[in-house]
Amino acid sequence: MSPPPYGAAAAVPPLTLGTAGHIDHGKSALVRALTGVETDRLEEERRRGISIVLGYAPLALPSGRRVSVVDVPGHERFVRTMVAGATGIDCYMMVVAADDGVMPQTVEHATVLDALGVHDGVVAITKADVAAPERALAEARELLPRAAAFVPCSAVTGQGVADVAAALDAVAAGLPGRAGDDGDAVLHVDRAFTVDGIGTVVTGTLWSGRIARGDMMALLPGGREARVRSVQVHDVDVDAAEAGQRVAVALAGVRAREVARGDVLAAPGARSESTILDCALALRDDARHGERVHVHHGTREAPARLSDLGDGLWQLRLEAPLMAADGDRVVVRRLSPPDTLGGGTVLDARASKHGRRADVLARLVARRDGRPEPAAPVPAEAPAPPAAAAPAVAPEQRAAADALAAELRATLLLSEAQVDRAALALLREEGRAVRISGTLYADAAIADETRSKIMALIAERGSASLAEVRDALATGRKPAQAFLEHLDAQRVTRRLPDDRRVLR
Repeated sequence: MSPPPYGAAAAVPPLTLGTAGHIDHGKSALVRALTGVETDRLEEERRRGISIVLGYAPLALPSGRRVSVVDVPGHERFVRTMVAGATGIDCYMMVVAADDGVMPQTVEHATVLDALGVHDGVVAITKADVAAPERALAEARELLPRAAAFVPCSAVTGQGVADVAAALDAVAAGLPGRAGDDGDAVLHVDRAFTVDGIGTVVTGTLWSGRIARGDMMALLPGGREARVRSVQVHDVDVDAAEAGQRVAVALAGVRAREVARGDVLAAPGARSESTILDCALALRDDARHGERVHVHHGTREAPARLSDLGDGLWQLRLEAPLMAADGDRVVVRRLSPPDTLGGGTVLDARASKHGRRADVLARLVARRDGRPEPAAPVPAEAPAPPAAAAPAVAPEQRAAADALAAELRATLLLSEAQVDRAALALLREEGRAVRISGTLYADAAIADETRSKIMALIAERGSASLAEVRDALATGRKPAQAFLEHLDAQRVTRRLPDDRRVLR
């Protein structure tokens, strides 16, 4: 039975399958045996015999159904890349070698899949031609008891490869997919490059909605507008791509150097930047309140502090913005030694900083459990304030603060010596002004925007000099240096001996 064309309306929804497993257990070899595609496309990957970047291939299942395959690296140094590839997948193929059994990255990849809520999949016991598979089978069943099938196979001899394909077909048949999702289009970019005659192309798994030729989209962070020039699914031109597909989108109005992995291509207004997330997380017992961690969302990551709210609820206080929405999944990893602590679901992507307040916790528990949120208590009759009570903030102080706020928004930085100190103190107390360096202050929103611009510049180029940051901000040397020192102090950036900055 021949597969339907990618652009056709299909009776079955598109799905994306992600590989998982320890290095050298044969993930790419098995994908090649299933699809005929070599996913290790870099010369260095072929020379070293290991996957370094994400690989992609179309897979035609025995029923004729097409699924997209994302092949991930298995080395412990590339777990961050694995997480970026696993985001947005619908099911998995965990690969365990018969001669090794379950290994450290097998376990960590299983933790990542669980954190992302990906519970449907198949375990392939590879290298069954060189070792008896029984021990590896037993270990895999203990690690992933919910897997649909455990199939011994060999990519070298072909033994069991058809059985793996049949098992994957059975899993796919039971999944609803995301096609027909009437939500806004959201695609997390995992590659950006230039194609001669076409221009800038970005790729990723389409999380929701659809992307069609001619659509106007927004690139986040920053919100740059871009028009969809063309759309492809596995090198096939289509009029529109549906949620659940691996997509390549050619963009007009944006240069490749202005896009990087971790950016989000979305319908205008569909996503915005978040810096504080209230979440329901399943973390290891050794996760600590106040611990500095890495939070992975989509293909982006950001350092953050953990705030334990109790009962499996945590607040993630991010040091760089993520484009998260309620219901999204996040993965939390320890910085040193690098390891996956777990993950879970975003309950409130627009949270403000708070502790264990009873009313907030009640609302979050209701969201987590799928119950109606409790109404905020309203007193039967609010007591009148004492007649002689003075307002908390005098009108003239409020007017001075509002005037200063407008002045801060109109400029990048102001010195403490230039402003009304009482008004500045009020703005800082309200979180509307922040100290950047020494006696220099900025509007909080402008500071966040500037930080995002600097981080995007460094992420795009790998490193950036003071002059490059100055030019990107279109400002003078002193403000650029102040912001770089601010990011150094926050441990967002690191200064190199040649005075360039890199992201930590």
